[in-house]
Amino acid sequence: MRTRLVIVFLVPVIAILLSLAGATGWSAARSIQQALYTEQLGDLGYFVSSARQALRSGSETVIEGEAQRFQEVYGIDVTVFDLSGGVWASSDPDREVLPDEDAERVQLALSGRRAEAPDPPFPWIISDAASVEPVFDDGDVIGAVMITADVAAPRAEIFRQLLVLSAVAVVSIALGVLLVVQLARWVLSPVRRLDDAMIAIERGEMHARVAEDTGPPELRRMTRVFNGMAEEIERVLTRQQEFAMNASHELRNPLNALLLRVEHLATGLGPEWQGDVEETREEGRRMARILETLLGLARRDRADSMFSAVDLSALAADRVDAWRDVAAQRGIGFEAPAEGAVMSVTDRTIVESALDAVIDNAVKFSPGGSMIDVGARRDGEAGVIEVRDHGPGLPPDQVDSATGRFWRSADSGEVPGTGLGLAIATDLLTSIGGELSVSSPDDGGLLIALRLPDGASG
Repeated sequence: MRTRLVIVFLVPVIAILLSLAGATGWSAARSIQQALYTEQLGDLGYFVSSARQALRSGSETVIEGEAQRFQEVYGIDVTVFDLSGGVWASSDPDREVLPDEDAERVQLALSGRRAEAPDPPFPWIISDAASVEPVFDDGDVIGAVMITADVAAPRAEIFRQLLVLSAVAVVSIALGVLLVVQLARWVLSPVRRLDDAMIAIERGEMHARVAEDTGPPELRRMTRVFNGMAEEIERVLTRQQEFAMNASHELRNPLNALLLRVEHLATGLGPEWQGDVEETREEGRRMARILETLLGLARRDRADSMFSAVDLSALAADRVDAWRDVAAQRGIGFEAPAEGAVMSVTDRTIVESALDAVIDNAVKFSPGGSMIDVGARRDGEAGVIEVRDHGPGLPPDQVDSATGRFWRSADSGEVPGTGLGLAIATDLLTSIGGELSVSSPDDGGLLIALRLPDGASG
């Protein structure tokens, strides 16, 4: 973003500076050329008068002497032509042959028209500047005068001015770059700090805030809004953590009392109740583990996961046995394919809790007399537990909404529930790097897959 902002500001600045420098340089070069031409016209006016008198008298001695002195003082050649176009007097005795371009100007002047000085687009492409003026006597042309000046000095002056303008343009561009970079830094520094603060909050550092005393007023206002939002989120999360800690702590005492009561009752039951008693004990111990996990989430805002090698097939079979009696009350059965062990390094408590939420959802929406398929398989390097019911299912456009909090299908009717089961299962799996997916098979029902992350399977 900083680069784009610098480019947006810098490109127009450089374009404007270069345009101004080019226009100023061109104007300076034209001004020097015009000054040279004006000087030549003045010199021509003087020598035209002298040449008129010399041509009338037929003596070139005076005009040649003046031309030679002028050449010695100013370095400018003066040549007088007679009506035939031949050199009649000159500051350069050796001048006999003219360049074609100068010869054309002389012929034009002898015809009675002034030959305008050439106006080259770039002054450094010529070595001499020549101007020709006709000599009139009573309205008749009797000759012509040509002045030829070396343009080395004007050319040097042009280059000097161009060099100065180039230096000014470079310095201006450098200052513009520095100004734009500082401006971009000033504008974007609050945005960068906001980004750092959001990353910190994402990592769980809920105390991260941004200073509100820098940057443009609009960004300062956004910073204040962000800090207010972060404080509100921290307050809400703190209240949630406190509630979870209090709830998990308070539930442990009744749970422990319940387990003690189970042990007390078990002493008066016959051997035929031993299996049910042991299942009750195991469910109580599992609830205790869930409460410890909930307390760990509340204390550290993350799961206190205890990863270990878990057989997903055996875990799924255990949870099916735990739900079998509940499902049987509605005439619903389970089918658990007997497959080999599917080992995964994961948190057993979290996977059990997530699977319970999924099985509970399947039991709620399965019609009486139907079956629920629960099984584990390996998918590449990942372990997957699948729960397939044969209930009403969901339309394809509602499948993605099934894991949303408090979302319930319009066809759920009088089925009790809050719409939190699959959302909780999704959050639990996400805390250990897993994921939950929902799909609608072609033959009806709902297929929910609990997938453990690659690298956690073995």
